Amino acid sequence: MKKELQLSVLGLSALCVTLSTIGCGGGSTPATKVSGAITVSVSPQSAAVGVGQGTKFSVTTNDPSGVTWTASVGTIDANGNYTAPPGPQGATATVTATSKQDSTKTATATVNVVPPGTVTPTANGQVALYTISPVASGNVSVQFGLDTTYGLTTWTQPVPQGGGPVSIFVAGMKGNTAYHMRGVVQFGDGSEFQDADQTFTTTGLAAAVLPTITTTTAAGATPQSGVELLDLVNGPATVAPVAVSDLNGNVLWSYNPGLPTGVIPHPVKLLPNGHFLINFAAPNGADSVMQEIDLTGNVIWQMTATDLNNALATACAGGGVGCNVTLLGTHHDFVLLSNGHLLVLAALQQLVGSTVVTGDVIIDLDQNRKPVWLWNEFDHLDINRRPFMFPDWTHTNALLYSADDGNLIISIRHQNWLVKIDYANGAGPGDILWKLGYQGDFTLMNSDGSADPNPGDWFFAQHGPSFVSTNTTGTFSLTLFDNGNDRGVTVVDGGTCGLTGQPDCYSTVPIFNLDENAKTATFTFNATAPTFSFFGGDSVVLKNGNVEYCEAEGGPGVAGDIYEVTQTTPPQSVWSMTIPNQEAYRGFRIPSLYPGVQW
Repeated sequence: MKKELQLSVLGLSALCVTLSTIGCGGGSTPATKVSGAITVSVSPQSAAVGVGQGTKFSVTTNDPSGVTWTASVGTIDANGNYTAPPGPQGATATVTATSKQDSTKTATATVNVVPPGTVTPTANGQVALYTISPVASGNVSVQFGLDTTYGLTTWTQPVPQGGGPVSIFVAGMKGNTAYHMRGVVQFGDGSEFQDADQTFTTTGLAAAVLPTITTTTAAGATPQSGVELLDLVNGPATVAPVAVSDLNGNVLWSYNPGLPTGVIPHPVKLLPNGHFLINFAAPNGADSVMQEIDLTGNVIWQMTATDLNNALATACAGGGVGCNVTLLGTHHDFVLLSNGHLLVLAALQQLVGSTVVTGDVIIDLDQNRKPVWLWNEFDHLDINRRPFMFPDWTHTNALLYSADDGNLIISIRHQNWLVKIDYANGAGPGDILWKLGYQGDFTLMNSDGSADPNPGDWFFAQHGPSFVSTNTTGTFSLTLFDNGNDRGVTVVDGGTCGLTGQPDCYSTVPIFNLDENAKTATFTFNATAPTFSFFGGDSVVLKNGNVEYCEAEGGPGVAGDIYEVTQTTPPQSVWSMTIPNQEAYRGFRIPSLYPGVQW
């Protein structure tokens, strides 16, 4: 019996040596040394918390004695629970796990400690400024919405190298409404920080200074998501001529610079830097001022017609472009290129016999808005071709950049043509490569492959062309809004139909497949608009394949109408918008108020 008891005690002693990491016999037995190298690793490798907040780290080690935890900033207990220091300042903390048996064996993790963001109002009551100061490199965005599910997000902006404040305008909110928002930081080390929820209540302009908008969505239909950018004209002076609405007609953003009567926005475009670029001018370019503004309406820079004429005079004196050209002003369209150059349309006048004739030029302005290339319609078009509204001879109203070949396509409304120009990214001689339209270089084809015998099926007095296909040269597709002012009567006697409603006064929305080599233009879609629109408009194929088009004066009286329809025969209505008491020079869907973000 005594021998058996001695064996049992010896067995228990051996077991205690083996299980020294959990203790045995009251913990009096020393830990066993590990044969081979000790290893230590920590998980996660990085984390992000707010000031005064905590997070937990885990360790994996073959050291039976465990590890000792330390933190360069804040505190961490023996179980790996880290707590950031309180206060207004952020920090970057290093958490270290050190082997108890071998202090040379360690593993570390990084904690990004972020102070809370702040929300402040701006000069625009529907725009908040969210500022947060991450302590390390990364990217910041702001989530916002009517509750803590948020639902909308701004774009993402980079943190300054090494950390620093990031301020983002939060826009896209209805007026007089309480919103929730929080900043989200994605650090370069992979950790993410979500700020605490904050609230902001917008203010709103009085109803009398906002456009009145109604929308209709067809039963069972789903319109392309996004918001509607509105370029409004001929409304009350107090009403904002530039606005963005949601698809339910709620005005989310607006701008009214209070310019003189008759000076209207054409066009308005969202820039890659998140600002808007707007050209304000009378229809012939007089009193023009081009403004880049941020989301609060703060003017970043502006250029008047006088400024542009002075720049042309300086360029001419230096042996460059602009000699013998004095402009009325910029109007109707511009294109910002990826190299920072800005292409603008501008009007000028020349005396032809005893008649003052108005035509247009295209000017290429470099990154410093200095003229470096100029194309003058008086040098390239036949002054004796006068189908519509002479002596307002050309009335060019749109400018497209063809990325595939670096050339330009312009819409010359009073010639009933789209014209392609050899720009070659600023190195071209400006030769006309082709003319599309009635009496142009292309044969009009029906969708069945037959030549269309009716010249009245071409577009007339058109507006707002856009590319449909991803390619922009060779065989490609584009659409436009065909106002049709001089349809039929132009091909007979050179008259105009005006607003009197003759049978040939109707507007259409065609999509053409163009073959530049064969010089054929084939209808792939051609819808007749509900009403005749004397001026304005545009046409775009949306991401969902539907066609959205704008009629500047679509309804009875003064009213602008915008439609989203299917590419079917006949087209089916998906969504529509009406703006009474104002006309819509252009209205089109943009993904959101932030480049690259889809709402």
